[in-house]
Amino acid sequence: MRILSLLFLLLVANPASAVEAIVKDGDTIQIGNVAYKLAGLDAPEVDQPCVDEHADNWTCGVEARDQLVKLIGKREVRCEDLGEDKIYKNRRAGLCSVVGETGSLNQAVIRSGYAVSVEPSDKASAKTSFKPDETAAKDNRQGLWRGCFVTPAEFRGKASDSPLLGSACRSDKDKELRAALFPADLSMPAGCNIRAKQVRRAKFTGHVGVYLIPQCQNYATQPKPDRWFCSEDDARAAGYRKALNCQASSRRN
Repeated sequence: MRILSLLFLLLVANPASAVEAIVKDGDTIQIGNVAYKLAGLDAPEVDQPCVDEHADNWTCGVEARDQLVKLIGKREVRCEDLGEDKIYKNRRAGLCSVVGETGSLNQAVIRSGYAVSVEPSDKASAKTSFKPDETAAKDNRQGLWRGCFVTPAEFRGKASDSPLLGSACRSDKDKELRAALFPADLSMPAGCNIRAKQVRRAKFTGHVGVYLIPQCQNYATQPKPDRWFCSEDDARAAGYRKALNCQASSRRN
């Protein structure tokens, strides 16, 4: 009985040790029921396109997600909860680390070049300030910096006139690069079939837009999506709500 009691206390004291970290995108992991947004950085969305060093279209958002998977491997991840994330709903800002590594996972992502640094404005600023790491990644043309891209925030906001970043951005190809970074027909990443559209009426309820799942009656007839999401949870976290006509269809089914 004493041994069983001791094991129980150990599990309660460190519940995350038995839970695998699930990578949702290039800067978001889920541990148990908690989704952490890595603080101090912003990685490409899974559906975000870039241009590589050979001027070819590049699914950099998918590669950023895969890079985070590689950084973690099969090892345990622990996160310090820094409070509610300022942008993503139902996400916690986290300073995370892989057990056995001296530096944070946040810093490792920046150093790999698969995210841009975001200067914090709260009490965690000393822990999550990674501008020197971003500069090093840029100088060494690591990750995103070897190609041409826009910041994830500008991609989300459809800011097609935003500055182009990376060593492969050519001023004489500005129009072509912007067409590739903000395509009229955004490609669907594998396994991410939730369509989302920015609509003005959704802003009255505090949302960016609406999303539709494949079961929605009008899913196939909707205009080309502005975003693709891999789960409804991801769509809601990004500020989208389910379309009202889709909700009505779901209730009938």
